[in-house]
Order: sequence, then structure tokens, then C-alpha cells
Amino acid sequence: MHQYLFFIGDFPIRAYGLVLCMSIILATGTAYFLAKQDGRWHQHVPDMGLYCGIAGIIGARLWDVFFFDWSYYQNHLLEIPFVWQGGMAIQGGVLLGAITGYLYTKRHNMDTWAFADIVAPAIIMGQALGRIANLLNGDAFGHPTGGAYGIIYPITTLAYQTYGNQPLWPAEVWEGQIDTIIFALLLIFRTTNHAKGQVFILYAVLYSVARFFLEYLRGDYGTLLLGLKSAQITSLVVIIIGLGLFLWCGIREKRVEPKNAPEQNTENKPKKKGRK
Repeated sequence: MHQYLFFIGDFPIRAYGLVLCMSIILATGTAYFLAKQDGRWHQHVPDMGLYCGIAGIIGARLWDVFFFDWSYYQNHLLEIPFVWQGGMAIQGGVLLGAITGYLYTKRHNMDTWAFADIVAPAIIMGQALGRIANLLNGDAFGHPTGGAYGIIYPITTLAYQTYGNQPLWPAEVWEGQIDTIIFALLLIFRTTNHAKGQVFILYAVLYSVARFFLEYLRGDYGTLLLGLKSAQITSLVVIIIGLGLFLWCGIREKRVEPKNAPEQNTENKPKKKGRK
């Protein structure tokens, strides 16, 4: 585990930043492939990847600052832009990235839900790679396992500064592995006769379910309300709303299909003989 790969003079090249950039680039490339395979809007993916990637970084940082670490940053406002210190909340990144994507699709007269379905697997793949960055940086770590099993982080990391030389649950590693499973499940679900919007909604629900339970292993921040952490509360909201939207999309699709069904061709039907 190396936080610093090498130095250019006194400027460090951090593994966190490099892997985070790679996750955005590879997720954009995957989205381009999926969109081109679908035959729609692939020419917009590079631009959207850039805009949503930047928005995602800003959203992830602000979400972490205001929901997780405000007690520290309210007295260290100048350190808010220091993303290399760690502290990027994926839920905030997805939220601001999704808002940016929505605005982009509306400006270019694209079907927002259909495009979201296409790129949803690419988003979760980017998240999986992003967790590698967390591991290399020593943040998004778990709490002590209480035994000999777990990850012992280097002395320079926030994890070590928090818990010292104690083995910690590999929360970020397991989340990355689960994200990879969700990536495969979404690809499989795309091959089914699903309603528009359901792939993206399924992504949000599956990730929120995984995140809710993984939070019990996280040790980088405390509880907020009723023994739940802020990420768990957000996950519950997404799960409830997501399940409702998933069902609504299915019902809406069934209602629209009969209206769009082609009328039966009656030209070649034999005419009934009338009485003479």
C-alpha cells in the first residue's frame, strides 16, 4: 500500500488521485462502449464523462465535508478543497453527477431515463475502481476487528492515526468487490425485457442495500440518528424511493404498450356474406 507513487521535485504523485482519475476515464470508456453498442448518444459520452466526473468529485467532497466531517472543517475551511487528504462520499458524487447528467440530456434533447439505463453499469464500475483509491489512501476504512484478521494501515494514513496498529475490517475492499457483482447483475438485467428507467433504478437500489450493511463495518465516522450513520439514512431513503419508482416504471410501461400496439390489419380478412 503506497500513498505516494513518486515525486516530481517536491510535488507528490499520489496513488489516490491517479486511481481516481483512472476510474473516471475507464467508466467513461465503458459508457461509450455501451452507448455505441446500443446505437444511441455515444458521441455525447466523452463530454458528459468530463462534466459528470468533475461534478462527481465536487459533490463527493462537499457531501463528506458537510455530512461526515463538518465538526473538523468548520474550523478548517481552507482545507475543504484538499481532496488528497481523503474524504470523498460517493453518494454525494453520484447525486451531483446525476444532476449534471440530467441537465446535459435535457439541453441536448436526449431521453434521460433511456440514457441512464445505458450508462448505469459504467457508473458502478467506476465506483468499484474508486474503492481501490480509498484502500491505497487509507480512508473509508473499517473499525477494529478485535482479532488478528484485518488490514493494518501505514503510519501515514488517516486509518492509522484513528486506530493505530490495529487490524481493521476491509470495508472499502469488500465494497469494491460487491460493486463489481452489481456491475455484472446490471449487464444481465439489461438483456431482459425491462421498462425504461429500471436499470438505473436497480443500480441505485442494489448499491444502497450493499452500502447500508457495509456501514456497520465502517469506522471512519460515527452514528447520526437512531444508531444509524448518515450514509445508512441516505441509503434507506434511496431504497424506499427506488423500489417505488421501479414498480411505477413497470406499471407505466404496461399502460403505454396497449396504446402503442399496432392496429390489426383487416384488409385481407374475408368479408362476411350477407343474406340475399
